[in-house]
Amino acid sequence: MILIFLGVLILVAGTVLKRSASAGSRYGGVATTVGIVVIVLGIILSAFKTIPPGKAGVQTLFGKVQNNVLESGLHVINPLVDVTPFNIQTQNYTMSAIHSEGDVSGDDAIRVLCSDGLEVTIDLSVLFRVDKNKAPFIYQNIGVDYIDKIVRPVARTAIRDNAVNYQAVDLYSTKRDEFQSRIYKYIASNFAKNGMELQQILVRNISLPASVKASIESKINAEQEAQKMQFVLQKERQEAERKRVEAQGIADYQRILSTGLSDKQLQYESIKAQKEIALSQNAKVIIMGNGKTPVILGNQ
Repeated sequence: MILIFLGVLILVAGTVLKRSASAGSRYGGVATTVGIVVIVLGIILSAFKTIPPGKAGVQTLFGKVQNNVLESGLHVINPLVDVTPFNIQTQNYTMSAIHSEGDVSGDDAIRVLCSDGLEVTIDLSVLFRVDKNKAPFIYQNIGVDYIDKIVRPVARTAIRDNAVNYQAVDLYSTKRDEFQSRIYKYIASNFAKNGMELQQILVRNISLPASVKASIESKINAEQEAQKMQFVLQKERQEAERKRVEAQGIADYQRILSTGLSDKQLQYESIKAQKEIALSQNAKVIIMGNGKTPVILGNQ
């Protein structure tokens, strides 16, 4: 487009020189020729437009936005049309308390008051993409700075409007998923009205006041101690039960022995044991009997 206008200026200048009576009039023909060449070159270059991958081209002709969108690739278009590329890939906008993580330098975390009056600090990442077919609408009604006009304020408003329905401790623990689901619906609905698609939101961190953190840690430690004590008591009960079963087994064994063995059986078992000792290489003299008629066995 610039080359076309430049060529027109050169052509007009050449025409003026040709009609003038000055000494420079002899250069009028050359200037006219150069102007025509520049115009033709500008038309050729402007008629071919390449859209990079992941982009969509929005066409504007004399300030009027065209509805047809140029997809990635090479296109032959009206040389007078201006093309504005729009990023249609997934984009990530992060608001974080850590200076090097967020899109805005410095502490950009969201600070909100919960229903219990406590202030919490929330880090949030928003994953979204521009709807390719809605790119002309965005360009005409919002502009290319849609992140500053839509993404950032909508995300921060969603956090603040929904955090007031929760207590700080609930946001930190049991109702975190519910809170994230609610702000997702809020942001997705608003983005859809403005030609964008919300893909995912990530509540990356929720920081509580120091006093609340200390209270939660104390509660967790107490619960862990209680669980540890329950484990110890359970282990002691199991050990007591084991000892009871062992004692019962010994008592049953002794009862069976006392009621099931006769004197003759005991005498027979004694003789067997002493015989085995007598047959041993280490045995020298074995006295067997009930003390009245002893029997002496030896290895001689």
